[in-house]
Amino acid sequence: MPSHTDAVAGLLAAEHPRFTDAEFARRRAVLETLMEQNGVTQLLVYGASRTGSAVQWLTGWPVTAEAAIVVAPGERDIMFAQYFNHLPLARKMARDAEIRWGGPSTIGAVVAELGRRLGGPTGRLGILGPVGYKMHGALVDLAGSVVDLGPAYGAVRLNKSDEEINWLRVGAAFSDLGVAGLREQARAGHTEHQLADIVERSYVPLGGATHIHYLGATSMDAPGVAVPRQFTSGHKISKGDVVTAELSAAFWGYAGQVLRSFIVGAAPTPLYRDLMGVAENAFEAITGKIRPGVHVQALVDAAGLIGEAGFTTIDDVVHGYGGGYLPPVLSAPGRADNTVPDMKLTEGMVLVVQPNVVTLDEKAGVQTGELGIVTKTGFESLHHAPRGFLEIEGGN
Repeated sequence: MPSHTDAVAGLLAAEHPRFTDAEFARRRAVLETLMEQNGVTQLLVYGASRTGSAVQWLTGWPVTAEAAIVVAPGERDIMFAQYFNHLPLARKMARDAEIRWGGPSTIGAVVAELGRRLGGPTGRLGILGPVGYKMHGALVDLAGSVVDLGPAYGAVRLNKSDEEINWLRVGAAFSDLGVAGLREQARAGHTEHQLADIVERSYVPLGGATHIHYLGATSMDAPGVAVPRQFTSGHKISKGDVVTAELSAAFWGYAGQVLRSFIVGAAPTPLYRDLMGVAENAFEAITGKIRPGVHVQALVDAAGLIGEAGFTTIDDVVHGYGGGYLPPVLSAPGRADNTVPDMKLTEGMVLVVQPNVVTLDEKAGVQTGELGIVTKTGFESLHHAPRGFLEIEGGN
Protein backbone atom coordinates (compact mmCIF):
# COMPACT_ATOMS: atom_id res chain seq x y z
CA MET A 1 0.00 0.00 0.00
CA PRO A 2 1.40 3.45 -0.87
CA SER A 3 2.52 5.70 1.96
CA HIS A 4 0.83 9.01 2.75
CA THR A 5 3.78 10.76 1.07
CA ASP A 6 3.42 8.70 -2.12
CA ALA A 7 -0.33 9.31 -2.25
CA VAL A 8 0.05 13.06 -1.74
CA ALA A 9 2.81 13.29 -4.36
CA GLY A 10 0.55 11.55 -6.87
CA LEU A 11 -2.26 14.00 -6.20
CA LEU A 12 -0.04 17.02 -6.69
CA ALA A 13 1.30 15.66 -9.99
CA ALA A 14 -2.16 15.18 -11.53
CA GLU A 15 -3.54 17.69 -14.02
CA HIS A 16 -6.93 17.49 -12.32
CA PRO A 17 -6.76 15.11 -9.34
CA ARG A 18 -9.49 12.50 -9.01
CA PHE A 19 -10.59 10.07 -6.38
CA THR A 20 -10.45 6.41 -7.34
CA ASP A 21 -13.33 4.54 -8.94
CA ALA A 22 -13.74 2.59 -5.70
CA GLU A 23 -14.12 5.80 -3.69
CA PHE A 24 -16.73 7.21 -6.05
CA ALA A 25 -18.58 3.89 -6.00
CA ARG A 26 -18.61 4.00 -2.20
CA ARG A 27 -20.11 7.48 -2.25
CA ARG A 28 -22.77 6.55 -4.76
CA ALA A 29 -23.72 3.53 -2.65
CA VAL A 30 -23.98 5.74 0.44
CA LEU A 31 -26.24 8.18 -1.40
CA GLU A 32 -28.51 5.44 -2.74
CA THR A 33 -28.81 4.01 0.77
CA LEU A 34 -29.92 7.41 2.06
CA MET A 35 -32.49 7.60 -0.71
CA GLU A 36 -33.84 4.18 0.14
CA GLN A 37 -33.97 4.95 3.87
CA ASN A 38 -35.97 8.11 3.15
CA GLY A 39 -38.26 6.54 0.55
CA VAL A 40 -37.23 8.80 -2.35
CA THR A 41 -37.02 7.55 -5.92
CA GLN A 42 -35.38 10.68 -7.37
CA LEU A 43 -32.83 13.03 -5.81
CA LEU A 44 -31.79 16.56 -6.75
CA VAL A 45 -28.24 17.43 -5.67
CA TYR A 46 -27.77 21.19 -5.99
CA GLY A 47 -25.05 23.79 -5.66
CA ALA A 48 -24.68 27.46 -6.59
CA SER A 49 -22.15 30.27 -6.25
CA ARG A 50 -19.41 27.82 -5.30
CA THR A 51 -21.40 26.25 -2.47
CA GLY A 52 -22.99 22.82 -2.23
CA SER A 53 -20.33 20.27 -1.28
CA ALA A 54 -22.42 17.26 -2.31
CA VAL A 55 -22.03 18.09 -6.02
CA GLN A 56 -18.25 17.80 -5.84
CA TRP A 57 -18.43 14.83 -3.46
CA LEU A 58 -20.59 12.89 -5.93
CA THR A 59 -19.04 13.92 -9.27
CA GLY A 60 -15.69 15.62 -8.68
CA TRP A 61 -16.97 18.89 -10.19
CA PRO A 62 -16.39 21.96 -7.99
CA VAL A 63 -19.53 24.07 -8.22
CA THR A 64 -19.06 27.34 -10.09
CA ALA A 65 -22.15 29.41 -10.93
CA GLU A 66 -24.73 26.61 -10.65
CA ALA A 67 -24.91 22.83 -10.86
CA ALA A 68 -27.96 20.61 -10.41
CA ILE A 69 -27.70 16.82 -10.58
CA VAL A 70 -30.69 14.52 -11.03
CA VAL A 71 -29.92 11.17 -9.39
CA ALA A 72 -31.85 7.89 -9.45
CA PRO A 73 -30.77 4.28 -8.83
CA GLY A 74 -30.15 2.44 -12.08
CA GLU A 75 -29.99 5.61 -14.18
CA ARG A 76 -27.08 7.75 -15.29
CA ASP A 77 -26.81 11.05 -13.47
CA ILE A 78 -27.69 14.19 -15.41
CA MET A 79 -25.98 17.40 -14.33
CA PHE A 80 -27.28 20.75 -15.54
CA ALA A 81 -24.47 23.32 -15.32
CA GLN A 82 -24.16 27.08 -15.70
CA TYR A 83 -22.62 28.88 -17.49
CA PHE A 84 -22.33 27.57 -21.06
CA ASN A 85 -18.58 28.24 -21.12
CA HIS A 86 -18.20 26.10 -17.99
CA LEU A 87 -19.41 22.98 -19.78
CA PRO A 88 -16.13 21.89 -21.46
CA LEU A 89 -14.28 21.61 -18.15
CA ALA A 90 -17.30 20.14 -16.37
CA ARG A 91 -17.46 17.40 -19.01
CA LYS A 92 -13.79 16.69 -18.46
CA MET A 93 -13.90 16.63 -14.66
CA ALA A 94 -17.34 15.35 -13.65
CA ARG A 95 -17.49 11.59 -13.28
CA ASP A 96 -20.31 9.30 -14.43
CA ALA A 97 -22.67 12.12 -15.34
CA GLU A 98 -24.18 13.43 -18.54
CA ILE A 99 -23.45 17.16 -18.60
CA ARG A 100 -26.07 19.46 -20.07
CA TRP A 101 -26.37 23.22 -20.19
CA GLY A 102 -29.02 24.51 -17.81
CA GLY A 103 -30.28 26.82 -20.53
CA PRO A 104 -31.99 30.13 -19.76
CA SER A 105 -33.26 28.62 -16.48
CA THR A 106 -31.58 25.79 -14.59
CA ILE A 107 -34.77 25.48 -12.54
CA GLY A 108 -36.78 24.99 -15.71
CA ALA A 109 -34.38 22.35 -17.03
CA VAL A 110 -34.46 20.45 -13.73
CA VAL A 111 -38.24 20.60 -13.46
CA ALA A 112 -38.64 19.33 -17.01
CA GLU A 113 -36.35 16.35 -16.40
CA LEU A 114 -37.89 15.47 -13.05
CA GLY A 115 -41.38 15.85 -14.47
CA ARG A 116 -40.52 13.29 -17.12
CA ARG A 117 -39.13 10.90 -14.51
CA LEU A 118 -41.75 11.32 -11.80
CA GLY A 119 -44.71 11.15 -14.14
CA GLY A 120 -46.94 13.41 -12.06
CA PRO A 121 -47.30 14.95 -8.58
CA THR A 122 -47.30 11.64 -6.71
CA GLY A 123 -43.60 10.89 -6.41
CA ARG A 124 -41.32 11.45 -3.43
CA LEU A 125 -38.39 13.70 -4.28
CA GLY A 126 -35.24 14.18 -2.22
CA ILE A 127 -33.22 17.40 -2.25
CA LEU A 128 -29.65 17.95 -1.15
CA GLY A 129 -27.93 21.33 -1.15
CA PRO A 130 -28.79 25.05 -0.89
CA VAL A 131 -32.07 24.94 -2.82
CA GLY A 132 -33.59 28.43 -2.88
CA TYR A 133 -37.18 29.54 -2.37
CA LYS A 134 -38.09 29.74 -6.06
CA MET A 135 -36.66 26.32 -6.91
CA HIS A 136 -38.19 24.73 -3.82
CA GLY A 137 -41.62 26.07 -4.78
CA ALA A 138 -41.31 24.61 -8.28
CA LEU A 139 -40.28 21.24 -6.85
CA VAL A 140 -43.17 21.17 -4.38
CA ASP A 141 -45.58 21.83 -7.25
CA LEU A 142 -43.95 19.02 -9.23
CA ALA A 143 -43.68 16.21 -6.67
CA GLY A 144 -46.07 14.74 -4.17
CA SER A 145 -43.60 15.45 -1.36
CA VAL A 146 -40.11 16.91 -1.04
CA VAL A 147 -37.66 15.51 1.52
CA ASP A 148 -34.52 17.32 2.66
CA LEU A 149 -31.64 14.81 2.82
CA GLY A 150 -29.22 17.47 4.07
CA PRO A 151 -29.08 16.28 7.70
CA ALA A 152 -28.59 12.66 6.63
CA TYR A 153 -25.85 13.67 4.20
CA GLY A 154 -24.15 15.77 6.88
CA ALA A 155 -24.10 12.75 9.20
CA VAL A 156 -22.33 10.53 6.66
CA ARG A 157 -19.75 13.25 5.96
CA LEU A 158 -18.61 13.33 9.59
CA ASN A 159 -16.26 10.40 9.02
CA LYS A 160 -13.73 10.63 6.23
CA SER A 161 -12.36 7.83 4.06
CA ASP A 162 -8.61 7.23 3.81
CA GLU A 163 -8.59 8.90 0.41
CA GLU A 164 -10.35 11.98 1.73
CA ILE A 165 -7.86 12.24 4.57
CA ASN A 166 -5.00 12.24 2.08
CA TRP A 167 -6.63 15.16 0.26
CA LEU A 168 -7.00 16.93 3.60
CA ARG A 169 -3.29 16.36 4.22
CA VAL A 170 -2.56 18.38 1.10
CA GLY A 171 -4.90 21.18 2.20
CA ALA A 172 -3.23 21.19 5.62
CA ALA A 173 0.25 21.36 4.05
CA PHE A 174 -0.85 24.30 1.88
CA SER A 175 -2.25 26.05 4.97
CA ASP A 176 1.06 25.50 6.79
CA LEU A 177 2.82 27.16 3.85
CA GLY A 178 0.73 30.25 4.57
CA VAL A 179 2.05 30.26 8.13
CA ALA A 180 5.62 29.85 6.88
CA GLY A 181 5.12 32.66 4.38
CA LEU A 182 4.15 35.07 7.14
CA ARG A 183 7.14 34.06 9.28
CA GLU A 184 9.60 34.46 6.42
CA GLN A 185 8.24 37.40 4.44
CA ALA A 186 6.04 39.60 6.62
CA ARG A 187 7.60 42.79 7.97
CA ALA A 188 6.61 45.77 10.06
CA GLY A 189 5.01 48.27 7.69
CA HIS A 190 3.02 45.67 5.78
CA THR A 191 -0.73 46.16 5.77
CA GLU A 192 -3.16 43.36 6.59
CA HIS A 193 -3.95 43.31 2.85
CA GLN A 194 -0.30 42.61 2.12
CA LEU A 195 -0.20 39.87 4.73
CA ALA A 196 -3.10 38.18 2.94
CA ASP A 197 -1.18 38.44 -0.34
CA ILE A 198 1.85 36.77 1.26
CA VAL A 199 -0.36 33.95 2.52
CA GLU A 200 -1.92 33.32 -0.88
CA ARG A 201 1.37 33.49 -2.78
CA SER A 202 2.62 30.66 -0.55
CA TYR A 203 0.28 28.01 -1.96
CA VAL A 204 -1.51 29.32 -5.06
CA PRO A 205 1.50 28.54 -7.32
CA LEU A 206 1.24 24.91 -6.20
CA GLY A 207 -2.45 24.57 -7.02
CA GLY A 208 -3.95 25.60 -3.70
CA ALA A 209 -7.00 27.81 -3.34
CA THR A 210 -8.06 30.11 -0.53
CA HIS A 211 -10.91 28.91 1.64
CA ILE A 212 -10.37 31.61 4.27
CA HIS A 213 -7.56 33.77 5.54
CA TYR A 214 -8.66 35.77 8.57
CA LEU A 215 -6.05 38.17 9.94
CA GLY A 216 -6.01 40.76 12.70
CA ALA A 217 -3.25 43.02 14.01
CA THR A 218 -3.16 45.14 17.14
CA SER A 219 -0.68 46.62 19.61
CA MET A 220 0.17 44.39 22.56
CA ASP A 221 0.46 47.49 24.76
CA ALA A 222 -2.95 48.89 23.77
CA PRO A 223 -4.86 45.99 22.23
CA GLY A 224 -8.15 46.37 20.42
CA VAL A 225 -8.45 43.23 18.27
CA ALA A 226 -9.14 39.92 20.04
CA VAL A 227 -9.74 37.60 17.08
CA PRO A 228 -8.75 37.69 13.41
CA ARG A 229 -10.90 39.82 11.11
CA GLN A 230 -12.92 38.14 8.36
CA PHE A 231 -11.94 41.00 6.04
CA THR A 232 -8.46 42.47 6.02
CA SER A 233 -7.84 46.18 6.45
CA GLY A 234 -5.27 48.76 5.45
CA HIS A 235 -3.87 48.77 9.01
CA LYS A 236 -0.06 48.63 8.96
CA ILE A 237 1.60 46.30 11.43
CA SER A 238 4.21 47.82 13.71
CA LYS A 239 6.90 46.67 16.08
CA GLY A 240 5.21 45.53 19.27
CA ASP A 241 2.07 44.30 17.50
CA VAL A 242 0.52 40.87 17.69
CA VAL A 243 -0.97 39.36 14.54
CA THR A 244 -3.54 36.59 14.87
CA ALA A 245 -4.38 34.36 11.93
CA GLU A 246 -6.84 31.66 10.92
CA LEU A 247 -5.76 30.15 7.61
CA SER A 248 -7.46 27.55 5.44
CA ALA A 249 -5.96 26.73 2.07
CA ALA A 250 -7.85 24.14 0.05
CA PHE A 251 -6.90 21.38 -2.34
CA TRP A 252 -9.90 20.91 -4.63
CA GLY A 253 -12.38 21.53 -1.84
CA TYR A 254 -10.39 19.83 0.93
CA ALA A 255 -9.01 22.52 3.22
CA GLY A 256 -6.73 22.50 6.21
CA GLN A 257 -7.24 24.91 9.07
CA VAL A 258 -4.41 26.30 11.16
CA LEU A 259 -4.62 29.06 13.77
CA ARG A 260 -1.49 30.87 14.91
CA SER A 261 -0.29 34.06 16.62
CA PHE A 262 2.69 36.19 15.58
CA ILE A 263 4.58 38.90 17.45
CA VAL A 264 6.26 41.71 15.53
CA GLY A 265 9.85 42.45 16.57
CA ALA A 266 9.25 42.26 20.32
CA ALA A 267 8.82 39.86 23.20
CA PRO A 268 5.25 39.09 24.27
CA THR A 269 3.93 41.24 27.08
CA PRO A 270 2.97 39.55 30.38
CA LEU A 271 -0.72 39.60 29.37
CA TYR A 272 -0.01 37.93 26.05
CA ARG A 273 2.29 35.36 27.66
CA ASP A 274 -0.57 34.45 29.98
CA LEU A 275 -3.08 34.27 27.14
CA MET A 276 -0.86 31.97 25.09
CA GLY A 277 -0.03 29.81 28.08
CA VAL A 278 -3.70 29.18 28.74
CA ALA A 279 -4.40 28.60 25.03
CA GLU A 280 -1.65 26.01 24.76
CA ASN A 281 -2.80 24.28 27.94
CA ALA A 282 -6.36 24.22 26.63
CA PHE A 283 -5.24 22.74 23.32
CA GLU A 284 -3.39 19.95 25.08
CA ALA A 285 -6.27 19.34 27.50
CA ILE A 286 -8.87 19.12 24.71
CA THR A 287 -6.82 17.00 22.33
CA GLY A 288 -5.83 14.75 25.24
CA LYS A 289 -9.50 13.76 25.60
CA ILE A 290 -10.05 12.95 21.93
CA ARG A 291 -10.50 9.28 21.09
CA PRO A 292 -13.32 7.09 19.74
CA GLY A 293 -16.22 6.59 22.15
CA VAL A 294 -15.63 9.78 24.15
CA HIS A 295 -18.70 11.97 24.63
CA VAL A 296 -18.12 15.50 23.35
CA GLN A 297 -19.01 16.90 26.79
CA ALA A 298 -15.52 15.80 27.87
CA LEU A 299 -14.01 18.24 25.37
CA VAL A 300 -16.16 21.08 26.69
CA ASP A 301 -15.13 20.21 30.24
CA ALA A 302 -11.46 20.26 29.22
CA ALA A 303 -11.93 23.79 27.86
CA GLY A 304 -13.15 24.87 31.29
CA LEU A 305 -9.61 25.83 32.30
CA ILE A 306 -9.95 28.93 30.10
CA GLY A 307 -12.63 30.42 32.34
CA GLU A 308 -10.83 29.22 35.46
CA ALA A 309 -7.81 31.28 34.37
CA GLY A 310 -9.95 34.42 34.15
CA PHE A 311 -10.28 34.50 30.36
CA THR A 312 -13.02 33.69 27.85
CA THR A 313 -13.50 32.85 24.15
CA ILE A 314 -15.30 34.43 21.22
CA ASP A 315 -15.20 31.58 18.69
CA ASP A 316 -15.99 27.87 19.07
CA VAL A 317 -13.21 25.82 20.64
CA VAL A 318 -13.94 22.67 18.58
CA HIS A 319 -15.85 22.00 15.38
CA GLY A 320 -16.10 19.26 12.77
CA TYR A 321 -14.70 19.95 9.33
CA GLY A 322 -14.29 18.70 5.78
CA GLY A 323 -17.28 19.12 3.48
CA GLY A 324 -18.77 21.83 5.64
CA TYR A 325 -18.76 23.28 9.13
CA LEU A 326 -19.80 20.07 10.83
CA PRO A 327 -20.82 18.80 14.28
CA PRO A 328 -19.78 18.79 16.99
CA VAL A 329 -19.65 22.59 17.28
CA LEU A 330 -18.51 23.19 20.86
CA SER A 331 -18.02 26.34 22.90
CA ALA A 332 -16.12 26.78 26.15
CA PRO A 333 -18.17 26.66 29.36
CA GLY A 334 -19.85 29.96 30.16
CA ARG A 335 -20.64 30.95 26.59
CA ALA A 336 -24.30 31.80 25.95
CA ASP A 337 -24.35 29.45 22.93
CA ASN A 338 -22.86 26.51 24.83
CA THR A 339 -25.37 23.86 23.75
CA VAL A 340 -23.61 20.50 23.79
CA PRO A 341 -24.93 17.86 21.36
CA ASP A 342 -25.49 14.33 22.61
CA MET A 343 -22.85 12.60 20.50
CA LYS A 344 -19.69 10.59 20.86
CA LEU A 345 -16.52 10.79 18.82
CA THR A 346 -15.89 8.08 16.24
CA GLU A 347 -12.81 7.01 14.34
CA GLY A 348 -12.33 8.95 11.13
CA MET A 349 -13.98 12.16 12.33
CA VAL A 350 -12.05 15.32 11.44
CA LEU A 351 -12.00 18.11 14.00
CA VAL A 352 -10.54 21.59 14.34
CA VAL A 353 -9.39 22.30 17.91
CA GLN A 354 -9.01 26.08 18.32
CA PRO A 355 -8.88 27.49 21.85
CA ASN A 356 -9.10 31.20 21.02
CA VAL A 357 -8.35 32.67 24.45
CA VAL A 358 -9.34 36.32 24.92
CA THR A 359 -9.67 38.80 27.76
CA LEU A 360 -13.08 39.38 29.35
CA ASP A 361 -13.31 42.82 27.72
CA GLU A 362 -12.63 41.15 24.33
CA LYS A 363 -9.79 43.55 23.47
CA ALA A 364 -6.85 41.12 23.52
CA GLY A 365 -6.59 37.54 22.39
CA VAL A 366 -4.47 34.81 20.84
CA GLN A 367 -5.05 32.02 18.35
CA THR A 368 -3.67 28.50 18.42
CA GLY A 369 -5.00 25.24 17.07
CA GLU A 370 -5.39 23.10 13.98
CA LEU A 371 -7.11 20.36 12.05
CA GLY A 372 -6.73 16.72 13.02
CA ILE A 373 -8.24 13.24 12.82
CA VAL A 374 -9.83 11.09 15.49
CA THR A 375 -7.80 7.87 15.33
CA LYS A 376 -7.98 4.65 17.33
CA THR A 377 -5.41 6.04 19.76
CA GLY A 378 -6.31 9.73 19.91
CA PHE A 379 -5.90 12.99 17.98
CA GLU A 380 -3.57 13.02 14.97
CA SER A 381 -2.83 16.56 13.81
CA LEU A 382 -2.60 17.11 10.06
CA HIS A 383 -0.48 20.24 10.54
CA HIS A 384 3.21 20.74 11.17
CA ALA A 385 3.53 24.52 11.65
CA PRO A 386 5.05 25.24 15.08
CA ARG A 387 2.70 26.49 17.76
CA GLY A 388 3.25 29.17 20.39
CA PHE A 389 4.22 32.71 19.43
CA LEU A 390 5.88 32.95 16.01
CA GLU A 391 8.01 35.94 15.05
CA ILE A 392 7.65 38.57 12.34
CA GLU A 393 10.55 40.92 11.67
CA GLY A 394 9.96 44.28 13.33
CA GLY A 395 12.61 46.42 11.61
CA ASN A 396 14.68 49.02 13.36
